[in-house]
Amino acid sequence: MSSSPTKPPIPIAADHGGLPLKLAIKAALEAEGHAVQDFGTNSAESVDYPDFAHLVVDAMTAGGAPFGILVCGTGIGMAIAANRHPGIRAAVLHDTTEARLTRAHNNANIACFGARTIGVETALDALRVFLATPYEAGRHDRRLAKLDRGSAKPGA
Repeated sequence: MSSSPTKPPIPIAADHGGLPLKLAIKAALEAEGHAVQDFGTNSAESVDYPDFAHLVVDAMTAGGAPFGILVCGTGIGMAIAANRHPGIRAAVLHDTTEARLTRAHNNANIACFGARTIGVETALDALRVFLATPYEAGRHDRRLAKLDRGSAKPGA
């Protein structure tokens, strides 16, 4: 997970359920040379996950970071909250295959993890693949355009 000093920091956030995994991911990223922008939470006190998802999306939009990371109990709530924003494609990851395919085919830009559903090493492996996998474009561009347009009509 090497990083160039010219790249913007990777924004990361978690709710109380995701805090331990967020801290492990942050430490691993920093150990491998990534700059990380931590938007909390930093305690076990109950918080509302959408607040933290919006902070990461706002940081990506304002700071030009190509990727963000969100962690909660399952990753699902964070993904739902982040995906409310135009241009955001947040995916819950459970393994390296999902990480590779969601980057290559869906151009996902936020990796979401469930602290109650994935181990630290598996999450780190998935994150490494997520950050390293390029978007394939081509036939996938048509599908992403439909997501951005919000089309619910098959074949439109």
